[in-house]
Amino acid sequence: MSRNTNMEILNKTSKEKPRNLWKDFDWKKYQSHVTVSSINFATKSEEIDDSVIYMDDIEKRKEVYGICGECNEPGTGEKWCQSCNAKRFEKNFKNWTSGNKDIDELIQHSQLNAVHYKTCLEWIPFEKFQNVTYITRGGFGKIYSAEWSGGYIGYWDIENQKWIRRTNYKAALKSLDNSSDISINFLNEITSYLQIYIWGIVYCYGITQDPNTKDYMMVLHYCKNGNLRNYYLNSNDDTKLYDLSRIANGLLDIHNAEKVHKDLHSGNILEGGTMYISDLGMCQPANKQIVKEEGIYGVLPYMAPEVLRGYQYTKAADIYSFGIIMNEFLSEEIPFKDIPHDHILAIKICKGLRPKISEDIPKFLVDLIMKCWDAKAENRPSAKELDQILAKWHEEYMKFNGEIYSQMSEYEKIREIKFKNRSHENKSESIKTHPQAIYTSRLLSFKNLPEPVNSSDLTSFQVNSDDVSTNLISECFDVQLSESDLNEINQEEEI
Repeated sequence: MSRNTNMEILNKTSKEKPRNLWKDFDWKKYQSHVTVSSINFATKSEEIDDSVIYMDDIEKRKEVYGICGECNEPGTGEKWCQSCNAKRFEKNFKNWTSGNKDIDELIQHSQLNAVHYKTCLEWIPFEKFQNVTYITRGGFGKIYSAEWSGGYIGYWDIENQKWIRRTNYKAALKSLDNSSDISINFLNEITSYLQIYIWGIVYCYGITQDPNTKDYMMVLHYCKNGNLRNYYLNSNDDTKLYDLSRIANGLLDIHNAEKVHKDLHSGNILEGGTMYISDLGMCQPANKQIVKEEGIYGVLPYMAPEVLRGYQYTKAADIYSFGIIMNEFLSEEIPFKDIPHDHILAIKICKGLRPKISEDIPKFLVDLIMKCWDAKAENRPSAKELDQILAKWHEEYMKFNGEIYSQMSEYEKIREIKFKNRSHENKSESIKTHPQAIYTSRLLSFKNLPEPVNSSDLTSFQVNSDDVSTNLISECFDVQLSESDLNEINQEEEI
């Protein structure tokens, strides 16, 4: 073989070697992967966030993510090519099984259609986890923490032809009751993670199975500070505007996917470096009309009055829940903790009762809280409006001057003093709740609830930053039941 022939072969080989052609991704401007949706990107709803990039928008994908060094097609996400990675995953199907046909098909479907590592599931043998530790029980299952030495897939290294993983990773393992039989709720929750843009939502990396209980478990991002209530009771958080902005952004992700969460409360908001929305087991399409005849599931203090009356759960109902969460987070008070969560409370909520607003919350935030929990769903802001408003306020705050900064600085000073003065005894008292105050999701069924209205005092009350008093704010949410209301409840209980 001549020297020229050898040089030709060498040149050809070097030309064919895949190169990294991905672009540096601007995560502040765009989502880290495309959205696969039936919504036409050219005629998308005004509610959709501008950072969303659709699968059909070829030119935008090329501009934002770059092109794949193997097939020269635009990326589907940061350092990700859906078609090339699908082939890699498919070749590996023969090397693993969960032992359950439905789960195998779900994982395989996710791998074949993954547009980014956050939309890609894996079957993870339980022996891959070490130091599995029980954390808590939720409304539908148990949560554990575990060390995962292998870690999750990040991206395919084109030049070295191997998967890059986030190794030595701490994960959360979530089992659902009776998941050994693969309940619809288990599969629905995992599917919801794949259908919603994952940034403000807790990441789901895959599925495993406890060899002892035989329960299947979701492998999720671990949030070291627990849920929102645990977080605000145990930390002096001075980033609340940013935190609220992150929660609103996660809710926007859900609504952008044309879904509603349906079970939004402080127990389903987690802090793990930033705020995440979790527990998508009840998440469903926003246009779904079915309402279960036996009642509704949820945590009563966070449920919109129209939902309590049996009406369809809408995006606006999620916004109501956000308003209750927002007030709880800023007030650092558990909503309706001193009273039973029963039919009487449901009637009062429909008649305008809302949790007390702390006097030290800045006026601009009070106004937004009240808009979110307005009795009329059409008066509440959209998730996109919430996201934009809170992001703008945080941006103004970070300039360290102006009215937003001034009001938040005063609020933070008061909160810091309260945090320092909160002794162990006071803290125990602050989390003490009525024995019939229930903060886990459960079946609720209320009849003969009145038409939702705002409290007459609430609608006429204007918040003034100069003269807001605790008594006035507290009184404006006080709703009394009439004798006829109590008679209706008694008659229903007798039935």
